[in-house]
Amino acid sequence: MVAWARKYGMQSTIHTGGPSVPGSGYIDADTVLEADADIIGHINGGHTALPLRQIRCLCEGCARGIEIVHNGNELAALSAFRYARELGQMQRVILGTDSPAGSGVQPLGILRMIALLSAIGDAPAEMVFACATGNTARLRKLDAGLIEVGRAADFVLMDRAQHSAGRDMLDSVRQGDLPGIGMVVIDGIVRCGRSRNTPPAERVPEIVQ
Repeated sequence: MVAWARKYGMQSTIHTGGPSVPGSGYIDADTVLEADADIIGHINGGHTALPLRQIRCLCEGCARGIEIVHNGNELAALSAFRYARELGQMQRVILGTDSPAGSGVQPLGILRMIALLSAIGDAPAEMVFACATGNTARLRKLDAGLIEVGRAADFVLMDRAQHSAGRDMLDSVRQGDLPGIGMVVIDGIVRCGRSRNTPPAERVPEIVQ
């Protein structure tokens, strides 16, 4: 079925880890490899993660997308991220929230994942931002997420949060702070200004014309 879907341009994602609803089953590494779906969904668990040896097996044993999510096991998230870096396959890593889930919906879930993977995963913030944006756009076949002619004019304008110890926005994220969102542009139109959810940005964009 997965091969048939791929033949006709459809993308597939497979659940990974423990059951999420009553009556569903445990999906281990062997099942994921046999299914060969395009995206290994929430590799760090939903709700419980696979043993780290199985997560490493998935990172090494196939070339499909590796989704790391907010509503999952953080140790497993960091481990999957590190395995992908060790293998030189960061282009496979995408970020998600896996919401709604038992822990709810997180408006800042992706930003929190970026800060976690950068600060504790010991990675440049720009690398993790690329996983959340460009990688996700390419693997999920989205119109947004990349800045190219002909793509959606969707932008989030951010800066270092006020009073962050970081030297600039990327350095502050590297130190675990969330950036402050100053403006959101969707389809080339300013949809909102300063965020009430993030810490206040040090610099906020202004419309001058």
